[in-house]
Amino acid sequence: MKNITQIELDKYKSPNYELIENGIYFDKQDGDLYVFAVTYELEENEDSQYPLEDILDEFYLHVSDFIDEDAFNISKIVTLELGGDLEDAQNAVKNLIGKRAYNAEYIDEDGHTYVKLVIE
Repeated sequence: MKNITQIELDKYKSPNYELIENGIYFDKQDGDLYVFAVTYELEENEDSQYPLEDILDEFYLHVSDFIDEDAFNISKIVTLELGGDLEDAQNAVKNLIGKRAYNAEYIDEDGHTYVKLVIE
């Protein structure tokens, strides 16, 4: 995935959300969830599952809302809201926005092939 950009959703203007910092909002309805929205472009040979699943695992986040899911099938542009603890949301915003993320294969010293997440 490339062109990872943080965006503001209209729903954040409601009293159900409180801006904490850097586009990270506290979801007052959930009571324990900090959210932020991103949009990104899938690269050749990527699908909607990977590397997203690896990013969620890396930053201890989950997808709290899919925004315009139908557009994905046409344009390969994905917009979604990620949620988790405040520290995890801060870490993700700091390390993902403006970057490129992809899965790369590597072979360990025993000759086993593994896949790792690369963020650059």
